Amino acid sequence: MPLNRFVAMAFGFTLVAAIAGAISPAFAQSTSVAQVTLDPVVVTATRRAERSFDVPASVDSIDGATIRDGQPQINLSETLARVPGVFAANRGNYAQDLQISSRGYGARAAFGVRGVRLYQDNIPATMPDGQGQTGSFSLLSAQRIEILRGPFSTLYGNASGGVIAVFTEDPTLDPVLAGTVTFGSYDTSNVGVKASGTVGGVGFVAAVSRFETDGYRDHSAASRNLGNAKLVGDLGAATRITLIGSSQYQPESQDPLGLTRAQWEANPRQVDPVAIQFDTRKTIDQQQGGAAIDHALSSNSAVRITGYGGRRVVRQYLSFSGIGNTSAGGVVDLDRDFAGMGARFLWSGELAGRPVTFTAGAEFERQHEVRQGFVNDKGALGALRRDEDDTVTGTNFYAEAKARVLPALSLTLGVRTSTVRYKSEDHYIVGPNPDDSGTRKFTNTSPVAGVVWHVAENLNAYASYGRGFETPTFAELAYRQGGTGLNFALAPATSRAYEVGVKWLPSPKHRINAAAFAIDTDNEIVVDAATGGRTTFKNAGKTRRRGAELAWDSDFGSGLTAHANYTYIKAEFADSFTSGAPPVATPAGTKLPGVPAQQAYGELVWTPGGYGGFNAALEVQYVGKLYVNDRNTDAAPAYTVGSARVGFAQVWGKATMREYVRVNNFTDKKYVGSVIVGDTNGRHFESAPGRNWFAGASIDMPF
Repeated sequence: MPLNRFVAMAFGFTLVAAIAGAISPAFAQSTSVAQVTLDPVVVTATRRAERSFDVPASVDSIDGATIRDGQPQINLSETLARVPGVFAANRGNYAQDLQISSRGYGARAAFGVRGVRLYQDNIPATMPDGQGQTGSFSLLSAQRIEILRGPFSTLYGNASGGVIAVFTEDPTLDPVLAGTVTFGSYDTSNVGVKASGTVGGVGFVAAVSRFETDGYRDHSAASRNLGNAKLVGDLGAATRITLIGSSQYQPESQDPLGLTRAQWEANPRQVDPVAIQFDTRKTIDQQQGGAAIDHALSSNSAVRITGYGGRRVVRQYLSFSGIGNTSAGGVVDLDRDFAGMGARFLWSGELAGRPVTFTAGAEFERQHEVRQGFVNDKGALGALRRDEDDTVTGTNFYAEAKARVLPALSLTLGVRTSTVRYKSEDHYIVGPNPDDSGTRKFTNTSPVAGVVWHVAENLNAYASYGRGFETPTFAELAYRQGGTGLNFALAPATSRAYEVGVKWLPSPKHRINAAAFAIDTDNEIVVDAATGGRTTFKNAGKTRRRGAELAWDSDFGSGLTAHANYTYIKAEFADSFTSGAPPVATPAGTKLPGVPAQQAYGELVWTPGGYGGFNAALEVQYVGKLYVNDRNTDAAPAYTVGSARVGFAQVWGKATMREYVRVNNFTDKKYVGSVIVGDTNGRHFESAPGRNWFAGASIDMPF
């Protein structure tokens, strides 16, 4: 084992032991039996705190215990399998971040998340152009994750697929110090420290962590340092201020690229030789900070003002040289600063004797990026081949009102209008490379409406409608087929989404949610061609998405709980189109690539109480086949994998210790975790790990 990894793990165990050594109880007691939150309060669906049961939208909440118990806390994909309609690909490629799609949106992304808006403590983690990354999220300090799908994501703008929001836990009143350490297969380790408390009326939460891995595949080693902090204080009786900050540093993460089918079948752990030849890798350095001021104007009205800013620097080495004067280079270098501010007014009261709530707000955001391209001289930085300043600004206004129009009927209406402006100033005008400067402006106004029929105290039925608006990101505008400069011919995709559903609490310990949806999209943005990490895009006409989602949670008592969900989606092209070079026709009726038609997940957890806090869980996940291109000429096969974990938890005086061991893919199933859509070289397949394990320990100690 490399020395630095040994030191990291030794530090983690030493931390846990040191804190434990400060405790001097006569004996340790096991923790109480875990409970399941079957009726959570959420805020993303309507921007107000409401029971998930009462909103006309599909929204799930994953609590902090679920995020951390028996999990290595490395990626969102560890728990997103619990959410129907969402597919978080298990790609094991830390140079490209997670692939996350929601109801078929976002599946085409070669890296990062698009089509789904990301938030950290109400501050956008998605850039103004619609591109986001989950790597900066700290799971160590997360209180919960909310996942919104369907028409109500319209109120967040550039997010046809939905919203994923991570909320940092609130500060504790008394000081608490926590430490955690995990290690596992492929020389993987994750060590973290968290502190929380309140001093002089100011509450704080701060967490830092260090992740390292050699990776399942060759040439896939990565490391990542994360920091996250939250300060909360009152500026008088009616005003509260919240400050947040985060940092991500991920140096030289190796990119193993995809494999051809033949390569994957022969050896799923191998790497294509071109990745070694050009030393494909990525470095990420990001800092972000934000502030929110909440002020109560009266007993039934309040305002919130937010502001944020940050910087993200990325250097990525692709799998070709890019030596030609018009090639834009084989090394991408981005230096991006971003900022935004917003204001929101909330009011609740009565009209005509009926309860009414109203929300209105405005947002402005700006992103400026210095994009350069260099020759990849077999892994070394070569000559300049691209140099431009890219700027995107977004101006947004929204409003929403909810009224109990009848004793058993609630109506919610909303609207959002957005203006997005792109500007590129080209500084690389050399020989045959012309001035590719240009501008583009997109505007859109999108309504949303929802109705809830309160059939009974424990049964709600709802229907909703909304229009979506999805602009191309700068990553999608970055290249165009057969020419230089940005692809300003790319148009936004617009959609019309319908959803009906029921939410049923048959007893205080059981919950069933079911939803059916239909989405029609115009100008769907699709991959035109993908080669060596560089992808070009185009508009492909109309697409259709038809699907259903079902989720069930139960607490059987005696420490036995269960969760299961199922997703069906028929996502297909409604129009024929051509793509690639040379162009090849895709007929209407083919399936959208990267979108599994069926998914299922089940989990059974037993926490009997006593026995040193013993708990055990069994997880099973099924994912249908994944087509790799628009013409559906090949697909990654469907798979079913199982995971198991056991853990212990003890209370030592004021402190709580937890230990766990988990085995993923315990049948050692050989499967493809994700696909690279439309790869010109046929390197579509990213192998998921075989049987692998994690073991960890943590301690929370109040003072």
